[in-house]
Amino acid sequence: MPSQVLSQMEKRINHLSGKEQLWLIELLAHRLRENSIKSSIEKSAFESQLSAMAMDTEVRVELQKIGQEFAVAEADGLESR
Repeated sequence: MPSQVLSQMEKRINHLSGKEQLWLIELLAHRLRENSIKSSIEKSAFESQLSAMAMDTEVRVELQKIGQEFAVAEADGLESR
């Protein structure tokens, strides 16, 4: 069920001319494409940063230290079957 705001927008859109409705659709499509492209770029940048961190020697050494610190607790709470 559409929200009250969307219902009001739909009523107002119905009063627009066909040309105005087409303009509105094109505007919305353009914004959706821009947001999609922006999301893809941000995702790509994030993945690149993760890859760089995975290759960084200092990060890898720190992760090994953390792994060693928590190794003694790995089996905590696990029961043998």
